[in-house]
Amino acid sequence: MHSVRDYRESTPSSFSNSGCNGVCIMSSTWKDKQHPSFINFISSFLDGNSYRLNFVPIAPDFIFNCGGLSVAFIFVTNWDFEDTASIFCRIQKLRGQFAHFYVVVTLPTKDQNESFTRSYFKYGMEFGRPTFIPVQDLEMGFEKIVKVAHARGVCKRQDAIAKLRAEREKSVQSVDIYIKVVTSIPGIDNHDANALNQAIGSIEAIAKASKEYILENTDLSTEKAETITRFFRDRKYYLGPKIK
Repeated sequence: MHSVRDYRESTPSSFSNSGCNGVCIMSSTWKDKQHPSFINFISSFLDGNSYRLNFVPIAPDFIFNCGGLSVAFIFVTNWDFEDTASIFCRIQKLRGQFAHFYVVVTLPTKDQNESFTRSYFKYGMEFGRPTFIPVQDLEMGFEKIVKVAHARGVCKRQDAIAKLRAEREKSVQSVDIYIKVVTSIPGIDNHDANALNQAIGSIEAIAKASKEYILENTDLSTEKAETITRFFRDRKYYLGPKIK
């Protein structure tokens, strides 16, 4: 087992100044196979970067949930020359279960690195499915895991924000179109259009509303209510030019 440097001597960049970045779920089976000092390093590293840690009997070694996105990891901490088949069999099984899946492999020696390369092609791994991340030591490996999870979470949040902005712009455009249509009715201004929108709703609903319903639910005058109902019911009226 590799020695684990004191987490205070490692200087990982902090991912956030406050709040919780997300949740890290660690496999209880994987945890039991590791040296306690490494588990302490992980716990301290996660705490320092605002992640909550839970131990659960899961199939991957880690699942991070950041910004509503789940990212799964296998962390091979001790490359075994004689057990490569079971490692890649497990990878093949899990890669079809997670949309975001990475494999971090600790390869501190040249022989281990060459063994990994041979095995990678022997077992027909498809490049990028999943993504493999070779590292020199345990601490580097786990820091890579957290950085990948954090980056995917940030991308997810940014995508969600972009979608909200697009929806907001779409909504504003829809309101603009609504007002242009409703104010094309003779005598109806922006205030009237907004009142109709809040009280009655869509243009289709306004078209079906009676004069009495409009008077009961808005502050429009009788004359304007009559104009609206006539506009949507009298073909000659709504096809005529707008009276200025």
